[in-house]
Formats: sequence, C-alpha cells, structure tokens
Amino acid sequence: MSEDCKHCGCNSHARAAENKSGMNREVHSGARTILKVAGMDCPDEIAAIERMLKPIEGIDEIRVNLMAGTATIGHDKRVTPERLIQAIGTAGLKASLQSDDEADDEHSDGSRRVQLASVIVSGICAGISFLFQWQNLFPPYGKAVAATIAIVAGGWLIFPKALRALRHFSLDMNVLMSVAVIGAAAIGEWTEGAAVVFLFALSELLEGFSVARARRAIQSLLELTPDTALVKRGDQVQEVRVEEVKVDETLVIKSGARVPLDGAVTSGESAINQAPITGESMPVEKKSGDTVFAGTINGEGSLEVKVTKSHTDTTLAKIIKLVGEAQGQKAPSQRFVDRFAKVYTPTVFVVAILVLLSGPLLFNGAWMEWTYRALVLLVIACPCALVISTPVSIVSGLTAMARRGVLIKGGVFLEEIGRLKALAVDKTGTITEGKPRVQQVIPWNGKSEEEILRVAAAIDTHSEHPLAQAVVKYAEDKKIQFPRSENYQSKTGRGAEAQIDGHLYFVGNHRFAHESAVCSDELEKKLGELEAQAMSVVIVGHKPHEDCQGEVLGILAIADTVRPNAAEAIKALHAAGVEKVVMLSGDNQRTVDAISKQVGIDEAKGDLLPDQKIERVRELLAQHKHVGMIGDGVNDAPAMAAASIGIAMGGAGTDTAIETADIALMQDDLSKVAEAVQLGRRTVRIIQTNIAFALIVKAIFLLLALSGHASLWLAILADTGATLVVIANALRLLRT
Repeated sequence: MSEDCKHCGCNSHARAAENKSGMNREVHSGARTILKVAGMDCPDEIAAIERMLKPIEGIDEIRVNLMAGTATIGHDKRVTPERLIQAIGTAGLKASLQSDDEADDEHSDGSRRVQLASVIVSGICAGISFLFQWQNLFPPYGKAVAATIAIVAGGWLIFPKALRALRHFSLDMNVLMSVAVIGAAAIGEWTEGAAVVFLFALSELLEGFSVARARRAIQSLLELTPDTALVKRGDQVQEVRVEEVKVDETLVIKSGARVPLDGAVTSGESAINQAPITGESMPVEKKSGDTVFAGTINGEGSLEVKVTKSHTDTTLAKIIKLVGEAQGQKAPSQRFVDRFAKVYTPTVFVVAILVLLSGPLLFNGAWMEWTYRALVLLVIACPCALVISTPVSIVSGLTAMARRGVLIKGGVFLEEIGRLKALAVDKTGTITEGKPRVQQVIPWNGKSEEEILRVAAAIDTHSEHPLAQAVVKYAEDKKIQFPRSENYQSKTGRGAEAQIDGHLYFVGNHRFAHESAVCSDELEKKLGELEAQAMSVVIVGHKPHEDCQGEVLGILAIADTVRPNAAEAIKALHAAGVEKVVMLSGDNQRTVDAISKQVGIDEAKGDLLPDQKIERVRELLAQHKHVGMIGDGVNDAPAMAAASIGIAMGGAGTDTAIETADIALMQDDLSKVAEAVQLGRRTVRIIQTNIAFALIVKAIFLLLALSGHASLWLAILADTGATLVVIANALRLLRT
C-alpha cells in the first residue's frame, strides 16, 4: 500500500485485490482473464510470457504469478482468451482457462515425465563422454558423439527458449547456457558442454519439482470443502453439487463430515473442528444460532444448517482468493532482487566479452584459454538461485500462516510484520472479550435504579456499540419497560443524547458530563473509584435545556472480561522482539491503566477520539518506523490504515475485517500476532540468508573464473547447487 493510501485510510489495496480476482470480469473499458500456465517454473518464463503479450493491442495489464502458475491479463473486448492462450504458446508454454485445471494437470504431469526421461538420457550420455575422455577408451570423436547426444537430449529444453529470447533481443539464462554450450563445443570441450546441459536441465527439473511442492501446499486449501452437499428439500434429503445450493436452503451435516458452505445452525448440537479456518487446536461447541464455516469438520453430532453464503462467498473462498492474490504482490526484497538481476545479467555478459578480448589482446594470452574463461563467466551470470529464492520463501510463509488461521495479504505485509518494533492495540474486543456487562447501577440525586435504566435503555436501543448493547440487555433482563427515545444523536467519543417524554437526556462518559455542565466534585470522586477498579462508567443524565436544569440521574459501572490469554500474548509479543505495546482506547484513562497493568502492556492512552488514535499511531511511527495496529477491522480502520500494518481480530466472523486489514486473525486469539511476528522475522532471515548465499557463491565463482580456476561443469554445478539450497531453505517455512 502506498503511503498516501495508508494515511487517508481508504484501504484501496483491499479493493484493488478484490478487482484482481475473477475470470473475464468487466473492469473499466474491458475484461480481465486469468489463465493457468503449465510448466512455468522459472522467473525467465515470466519474462517470456510478458514479451509475447505486450505487443498485442488492447492489453493494458499483465501480471504473471510464478508460485500460483497463473497469468492475469487485463484487456479490452477485442482480445479473446483464445488469442492470449495462443500468444503464451509461442513462448513455449501451455496456457488454459482456470476451469480446465484437470487437463492442465495432466499436461504438466506428462511434460514432467518427458523432461525427466530427457534429463536421464542426457546424464547417462554425459557420463559416458566423461568416461571416454578420462580413460581415453575410444578415438577422440567417441566422446564427442556421446556428448552430442547428451547435449541434444537435454538441450531441447533450453535451445528453443533461447531462440525465442534472442528474437526479442533478450538475454535470459537459456541464452547464456546455449552460448556457453556452443562455445564449449567450438573449442573442443565437448564433455564440458554436455555437463553444462545436463546439470542445467537437472536444475530446471528439480526447481520445477520444488515449485510444484509449494503450489501443492497452496492448492491443499482447495481440498478442504466437499464437492457435494446434503440438502433438505421438503421431506427428502438430496445430494447436490455445492455450486447448486442456494442461500437459505437447509443442509444436513452428518457426524464426521466436512461442512460444505457457511451457515447458521438451526437444529442439533455438535463440536466442530475449526482448525482449517481459524487454526484452533480444540473443537468448538455449536448449537442453534451459531455460525459454522465451510471446510470445518463436524464432530459426533448431526446438524441442520441454514446456508448464509454461496460457495463463492464463503470465508474459506475468501481466504483462498486472498492467499492466491497475495502471491502476486512482490515484497520489497523481491523487488530488489528483480532490479538487481536485470542489471547483473547483462553486466556479466559484457564482462565475459571483455575477458574474451582483453586476455589475448592485452596480455598475449591464448584465445582458447580466455574463451573458456569467458564461457565460465556466462554460466555464472545465470541469476536463477538469486531470483527464485524470495518468491518461494514468501509463498511458503503465507501458506504456513494461512494453515494456522492467520491470513496475510501479501509478501510486503509478511516482511513488514517481521520488522515490527511497536504494536498499538485496541482494548475492547482485543485485550478484552468485547462482551461488557453491567456490574453496578449507582443512583444519584435520589433517583431509582428503574428510572436510570429506563432512560439509559431508551437511548441506547438505537446503538450497536457494545456498551450500549450491554445496557439494553441488562434492562431487559431486569424486566424494565422503556420507550424508544426520539431525535437520537450519537456524539463521537462521548456518548449519545435523545428526547424522552419531551425532555433531553444523555448517556455518556466523563467528558460528556463535563460538557453538559452536570459534573460535580462528588461525582468525580465516585467515577475515580469505579475507574480504578478497571470499570467503564456510563453517566445517565438529564441535559440542561430550555427551563429544565440538568442533573445526573445515576452511574452505570460496566466491566469487560480480560481475555484469559491476554497477558501471555503480550509477553510472547515482547519475546518475539516487539519493543513497545501501547493500548489506545476511547475508554477512560483509569480503566485503561488498570487493564494495561493487569496484562503487562507498556503504555496506555485513554479518552481518545478516532482521530486522536491516528495521531498516537503516527507518533509511534516517528519513533519506531515499523508499527502495527490491531483492532476489530471496522471502528479502528482509520488507525489501522495509518499504521505500517493493520491487523484485524476475529476475521472468520467478520467479512469487513478480512477486506480492510493487511492481516486477519481468523479467531479471537491475540497470541497469533506473536506467531505471525515470529514467522515474519524467520521469513525475513531466510530471504536475507538466501540472497547473501546466492551472491557470495556468484562472487566466489566470478573470481575463480577470472583467475582461471573454475571449469564450466563446476560453475553450473555451483549454480545448480545454490538454486536447490535456497529453495530447500525456503521450503522449511512450510514446516512452521
């Protein structure tokens, strides 16, 4: 998200992400098509696809996602999906519409088997050529024949791509390898040329397998929901495909079955394993009225569930969509690597030419020797290990956290949470459970408890605020009859006022009582006592108006339960490296101080209006640079947008939280933030390690090549080894 977007609070990144999904969706003046691309395992293939699509008139957007194996193209109506598929085909890759997944998988498996057979043949013939050269068993042309077979067997995977790149004046790794092999053959190093082809083809094959493993981890999310559902229609229960089930129809969920669609329980009781959505380790008891999510697993009971969302709108569908979109958002480290590779490869190519010419011309060296050194440099110029390491690390981290119920919307946010230095937290619903209850009703000025509750409930019945709902519920439980007030007005950060029986009353905080000129020293003292007990106070009063003198009717002391694991979660955040945790709340300062002390929060700011929360977040940004804000994703959206990263609690039950936040915790568990910070830090470390390792290997072999101590086969072996090491290192994140 850009800084401008962050500070205006528009969360346009969420809307942009929404616009990126969907096949052939109408956008602006045209459409957007998502194609599945088989056999796309390397960053160079991304460049090849872009080269083939850019010349087509009418295309205004191209986004190729290596880890998802997709190409998203924005275009006008003149461009058909068939034309796009044909263009990608000219890059040597097979594309298809996303609905053709099964055929696409068969094509990928078939291509992989052919590639494996080719690599095996190339390896055997390269080994024979090496044996012939080592033992001198045959005449000189014997090793050349074996090497030629090895080059042809492995080279058909490389040379066509190199020709396509050259036609578009591009230097990719296929061109570098092809020039190195042809050069080796030209100077009589047939065995070395065969070794280069074999090792490079093997590297491509192993890289493809590694990327496929990361993709399977993502696609495993798709397997969480069943293809069919048992639907109760009249007196019969029919098995129908989930896409045919309509909202408000009733599902029958048998014991042990997966829930096919989001819905509300209408009959039965059972424990549901929600781990696939929220990461919770223990099943959650469900009864009539409770929400269940697609992809979760029913326990021993049988349930009837009323469908509330279609198969494309379920919480799991949103998670799958957003995880897929997150892979296409490049993290800062990936953008750096891409920029570096664009400069690095042509630079080394120029250096290789200079080495080829300078050795013989300036130092009277042998042309054959310096040509060989130049060819070694070409092999070293391949940036594959460097380029592939970051996207594999990012997608592994995103997938690992999605499995644990933490939805991170892109590599940029995964890296950002890994750098988090300070965290601002809301109180209600984050540190506390967000279910306040009236603890005391304190009459004032001789008023009765019934009169106080009657006025308070009449005003609060208009509001959805948790404190207001707690007051209304308490009045209803006490069987208090109350009218519906008129001319209701909410006063941001203060409370509300309305007319009852022609008189103006208010419910609100300490500030509102001051502004209404009904506060007193005695009231101040009582409020202080209640606030010191970590209670929120709601003052009920008659507001001065016309000939009526204002007065306080009473005080409602309301307390919210602190989450059982809040203290442990704050401790875990500090252990994960978060230097400062600050509570920002609209509640009174004494209550906020008491709760923050109870759970171990470093600093507490109370009596804050929404715009004041933003100011506090900006102060933290000036001090710590990397700052997160965690809230409910709705009321705290402006402050979340102002922070480096916004985190929403309880995303599984709130669509708005999933849409507005950069990170959504699918269950109300603050400890998940510490897990996300730890994984983010680990991801950043792995990315930095991979980049450093790839660059060090390149630097070492550049020096060895210039000094004449590196051979072609050793250079390609080092590049292959480096590529496999960084991929294996990145895939360790999947075990988190």
